[in-house]
Amino acid sequence: MNRCPWLPVDRPLYVEYHDTEWGVSSRDERYLFEMICLEGAQAGLSWWTVLQKRERYREVFRNFVPEEVAKMKDAELEKLVLDPGIIRHRGKILAVRENAKAWLTLREREGDPVEWIWGFIGGKPRVSQFEVMSDFPTKTPESDALSKALRKAGFNFVGSTTMYAFMQAVGMVDDHTVTCFRKK
Repeated sequence: MNRCPWLPVDRPLYVEYHDTEWGVSSRDERYLFEMICLEGAQAGLSWWTVLQKRERYREVFRNFVPEEVAKMKDAELEKLVLDPGIIRHRGKILAVRENAKAWLTLREREGDPVEWIWGFIGGKPRVSQFEVMSDFPTKTPESDALSKALRKAGFNFVGSTTMYAFMQAVGMVDDHTVTCFRKK
């Protein structure tokens, strides 16, 4: 079975993620919030590092329900700096709560944050026709615009490269290579 060339096929968790989740269009609000936070946690690291820790992230960050995450206390977040089940970067940990607050404010200001986010690509997935890894961009004008708007809205760890990875992950762009069995 042909898969994207970046996928380490000797890692079953990664293969499952690629085969069932990466690039699948989602308009689930909770999931989109989760993926913004997890992609932010990944900044400067590999996605594999985050993927292995995702279940613990879901446990400690209340399944990424923004209303619940926004209520987390400083002391609770400080304890997480010592938790080996997540990435122990104080700034990234605090950013999850700040992003939850920003998400709730975005919902109040814009209405549906899902439609607002999808609006950066015109509301429907972009389908690429990449053949090799060197074809993949690390950011696009759309990820630049999304990054800038999220930062203005109070989000952290949402740089353009991070937001392009987010867009790939949640299926705003379909970047499966043309030889991958997942290509639409």
